[in-house]
Amino acid sequence: MGPTESILIEDMTWPEVEEAMDEGKRTIVFSVSSIEQHGPHLPLKMDTLAGDELSRRVAVELGDALVAPTVHTGCSSHHMDFPGTITVPTDLFMQLVTAHCRSFDHHGFEHIVIIATHGGNFAPLNAVVPDIARELDADIIPLADLNELMSLMNEGMQAAGVDYEEPVIHAGAAETAIVMAVAPELVREEELRAGFEGEVPVTRLLSEGFRSITDEGVLGDPREATADAGKAILEKLTEAMVARVEAER
Repeated sequence: MGPTESILIEDMTWPEVEEAMDEGKRTIVFSVSSIEQHGPHLPLKMDTLAGDELSRRVAVELGDALVAPTVHTGCSSHHMDFPGTITVPTDLFMQLVTAHCRSFDHHGFEHIVIIATHGGNFAPLNAVVPDIARELDADIIPLADLNELMSLMNEGMQAAGVDYEEPVIHAGAAETAIVMAVAPELVREEELRAGFEGEVPVTRLLSEGFRSITDEGVLGDPREATADAGKAILEKLTEAMVARVEAER
């Protein structure tokens, strides 16, 4: 490895990537995330921030993996009522994922791990993966079970002593906790206040948009968040993701 001793390919030179692969790092990890509204208290890059962090943690735990840059823009049409949100059509998102995987396969990576951290990306990712898998030699391992992701996030909150659960997670306690743990300076604490609470009609969220449910784009109460809860969430997710990858490769 070069002077950076990094596992992030964007920080490496091509000879350093080649050397790392020759030394056995034949798994590549990347996230598909978003740039979209997360209420008045969290940055637009919340899902991307989580994707960056989880990709790095998973690769470190695997021990023989490198990390590719997160795909920042995803399928976020249901957030477009809020300024700053960027969305791409589903077919373009699927093409982006396919192009990334083709590139990694071309270079000789044997396992491609894709971590979804934005709800709108789960369905198209799961839809396109079988097509990619049939085309390429590399194993494609999607970590894209939305219900499991949200369940583990709630478990992390409980493990940290936060007695609060969110049926659908977006810009509430769990995601705020992650940002508090990773980049606390990005949390606008003066803007912390409860959003929509109660049963969340997911079909309506996706068809009519978040603004039809919540004026500020928040589900749940971010005031319940703590940095310790964010650390516990990340640990729970990393452990589960690593176990899944090791079981499949």
